[in-house]
Amino acid sequence: MPKKTSQPDFEKALAELESLVENLERGELPLEETLKQFERGIELTRSCQKALQAAEQRVEILLADSETETTKPYDEAGE
Repeated sequence: MPKKTSQPDFEKALAELESLVENLERGELPLEETLKQFERGIELTRSCQKALQAAEQRVEILLADSETETTKPYDEAGE
């Protein structure tokens, strides 16, 4: 069984972060709510950064693996 994490996936985290930024930019929230939303925004930012770093590492691994493999030219005739 795959291990579940409490962190939302990247797209959901990013959408929530964008919504938080919009709310904070309006400047209509009381100070305490502003601080709560700012803290949540920091959590989401860190979560997104971790997801992006993990994706970058996967891409680097895939590219490194593909560099070690030899490629053959495509032969349309199937020879």
